[in-house]
Amino acid sequence: MPRRKSGELSSLVLSVLRERGDALTPGEVSDRLSEGGAGELAYTTVVTILSRLHAQGLVDRSRRGRAYAYRAVADPAQLAAGRMRRVLESEHDRQAVLANFVSDLAPGDESLLRELLGPDLSGEPDE
Repeated sequence: MPRRKSGELSSLVLSVLRERGDALTPGEVSDRLSEGGAGELAYTTVVTILSRLHAQGLVDRSRRGRAYAYRAVADPAQLAAGRMRRVLESEHDRQAVLANFVSDLAPGDESLLRELLGPDLSGEPDE
């Protein structure tokens, strides 16, 4: 099986949790991933992914017997935004990173970003 892209398993796990709607144990998540064609994953791999998602605030968990049951509180866009934020926070020259990021955006994405940032991007205070 080819190596998965960074964050792919986390996205798959979140998808399983969102589709179900209610909380699932790691074993239940693993079963649904296998049924969905993700292949067999070690129980410990699923637990690690769920623990990391919980630490990032993307899933809630509650006790169910001896295990935790997890419920998604984030969508794929929130997961991608979190990865982008962590990459930015890990760099020393944030201005250079952001400048390069914006300069490489497709025109439509740049327009959308400008719209999301607001009408006045001049940096001057409002009157």
